[in-house]
Amino acid sequence: MKRHTVAQCEVEADMETLIEPLQYAFFQKGLFVATLSGALLGFIGVFIVLRGMSYIGHGLSHSIFGGFAAAQLFASSFYIIGAGIWGIASALAITSVTKRSRLGADAAIGVITTASFALGVALFAKFGTSGPSFENALFGSILGISTEQIIGLIAVSVLTGAFVFLRYRALLFSTFDPDVADVSGVKVSRIEAMLMIVLSLSILATLTVIGVTLVAAMLVIPAVIARMLTDSFGRMLVYSTIIGAFSGLVGMYLSYYAGVPSGTMIVLVGAALFLIVLAVTGTRGLRRSAGLDSHTDASALAPITR
Repeated sequence: MKRHTVAQCEVEADMETLIEPLQYAFFQKGLFVATLSGALLGFIGVFIVLRGMSYIGHGLSHSIFGGFAAAQLFASSFYIIGAGIWGIASALAITSVTKRSRLGADAAIGVITTASFALGVALFAKFGTSGPSFENALFGSILGISTEQIIGLIAVSVLTGAFVFLRYRALLFSTFDPDVADVSGVKVSRIEAMLMIVLSLSILATLTVIGVTLVAAMLVIPAVIARMLTDSFGRMLVYSTIIGAFSGLVGMYLSYYAGVPSGTMIVLVGAALFLIVLAVTGTRGLRRSAGLDSHTDASALAPITR
């Protein structure tokens, strides 16, 4: 009886630990935003990882930071719109430079996005800011997120889901075999441009939560873990979304008790999950993530004409 009572007390204590932060409105809002942000980045990150474009998430987040700083100098009330336009323009510029010159994608990303980031730092240093602080932009500040930003995050999540749902086969085909897809009638350039726009909006919507320096990690980590677990593209999308959401949820809880920025803890949770999955899957998981043991559903790669 005593053992049962002790065990019951421990369970009640654990429940109180979980429930305690939920009494605060700011934590409820933060928990929702962190979970949705993780899910969104995990979802769109699958296409980035499979296309071998992991570096572009890092680059675009830095590029958007430049727009974030520049927009506040001219229209501080509309800095989100300005940063979004800047990010989309950077993404399209990277795609255009890569296609029209001998520069590889990595080189184009390096030149365009690092220059944009440097510009942002210079503008912040010279003129300061009337909007969110430099530190919040770099590392995220989930407690300072506004209702408008939450609505924007929801809207971007819906837009991203709709885009993938409506263009699923075209996205899949252009991801795995863009040359054949182009010959088969898929407008690969248009699909890539639309993907870059959605990616830029996703980074912008989650920037306040995770921060410039860490958002790229959450684009990559959930997708890599999902790739280690499955050979199916459809399941990879589901797994990566769930892993991203779980990282956001648990990371938000841990950041509350540890007293560290939420973005930092969200990434650390994702990294811990990676190590756990690596220990379980071993070399097979590594081979999958490296694309050396790929058996993606062949039926999903059938030629399409729209």
